[in-house]
Amino acid sequence: MAKKENQFVQEITPRDVDFAKWYTDIVLKNDMCDYTDVRGCMAIKPYGYAVWELMQKEMDQRFKDTGHQNAYFPLLIPESMLMKEAEHVEGFAPEVAWVTQGGSEVLQERMAIRPTSETIIGTMYSKWIQSYRDLPVLYNQWCNVMRWEKSTRPFLRTSEFLWQEGHTAHETHEDAQEETIRMLNVYYDFMVNVLAIPVVRGRKSESERFAGAEATYTLEALMHDGKALQMGTSHNLSDHFARSYDIKYLSREGKQEYCYTTSWGTSTRMIGGMIMVHGDDRGLKLPPKVAPIQVVILPIAMHKEGVLEKATELYNEIKASGLRVKLDDSEQSAGWKFNQWEMKGVPARIEIGPRDIENGVVTVVRRDTLEKFTMPIEGIGESLVKLMADIHQSMYDIALEHRKAHTTHAENFGDFMDGVKKGFVKAPWCADPDCEIEIKCVTGASTRCKPMDEEVSVKPGCKCVFCNREAKTMMYFARAY
Repeated sequence: MAKKENQFVQEITPRDVDFAKWYTDIVLKNDMCDYTDVRGCMAIKPYGYAVWELMQKEMDQRFKDTGHQNAYFPLLIPESMLMKEAEHVEGFAPEVAWVTQGGSEVLQERMAIRPTSETIIGTMYSKWIQSYRDLPVLYNQWCNVMRWEKSTRPFLRTSEFLWQEGHTAHETHEDAQEETIRMLNVYYDFMVNVLAIPVVRGRKSESERFAGAEATYTLEALMHDGKALQMGTSHNLSDHFARSYDIKYLSREGKQEYCYTTSWGTSTRMIGGMIMVHGDDRGLKLPPKVAPIQVVILPIAMHKEGVLEKATELYNEIKASGLRVKLDDSEQSAGWKFNQWEMKGVPARIEIGPRDIENGVVTVVRRDTLEKFTMPIEGIGESLVKLMADIHQSMYDIALEHRKAHTTHAENFGDFMDGVKKGFVKAPWCADPDCEIEIKCVTGASTRCKPMDEEVSVKPGCKCVFCNREAKTMMYFARAY
């Protein structure tokens, strides 16, 4: 049995041998998605889509709790409409996929498949917003987008991906800024309290901000291999898009004024981030709130009288407690099942056999720590609900400790280079875009963000970690996906 178990686990490449192969093995062997014949596009399979649905549910409720409504806008954007905002177009031009023919008809004007929807939504807002009484407009869209990526990887970077994009319009710059930070904090709450991922909140550099935005704020997570992943962004667009798309309102003073707008988004990329933060050599390790199956019940010696009946009773009780539970009464061996459900990242496994029933307990195995212990059958639903909360906190704490252990505070270039080999580097920086380009060319690291929750001021006379000119701020750097 032990030999069979080891052979099954060996189907996943160890993380420390080949992290990229490990990631691909996890995604494919767990039937989360598959490659297709469409360049750079994946087919998301039911297990992967179930994770996305649970993410959607959690985020959607948070959006609605903050006053946002869902809407839907066209997939195709006329070229003339896209071109109205020059900086935005320049930022996305290499990634835009174009439709040039419909049926047998060559189109007189090319249509862009949306890389993002500021332009089409801005055009509609210019029709819908007339007065200050119409403001704020707080809309969100769940949809797909297309960006013609040169290099792709399932979930992390694909040509087509699923996401949500919030688009709001306000009377004042202050209102727009408040919305920008509010939604960044909504994302932060989701990352920490649902995905169990510690993230650094901060502002992007001028070079890294969203095309056409005044300011971009980000949530940066550290993967197990020491690379950063941008998990979500929130943008203050000021009145830039409003001026380009004529989004005006009649003010309280009776004057025509331009609106101030925001946009913010997260995507299926978060699934990839969650895998790379929590997964291990046994497979997935899913945070309970987004695990399609939170508890799996494995009857041991099913052929013996009363075992399957008791397992069914447990299933009904656990389901009644609100948890997502599965009873695996298949004819596969117990060892195969242990490996299968560990690989799929189910937070808790329950084993029940004749001796357990006799003693009024079940055997529980946690996926996060692999700890094995007994739990009374009486009140098991409530006990497992508490266990899910404990597993979530444990997963968050482990990820946070990993981030802390792989974050370097660098005052010189030698420490900087040592730091980027293992993770985040927080260092003094001159904030010069030319220096930023040089850092990326020489080290492979990019600016991630100026943190919002940490001290960013530098002492007088402090020098930039790279160019040795006067430093203006502390900045997080990392190699990134």
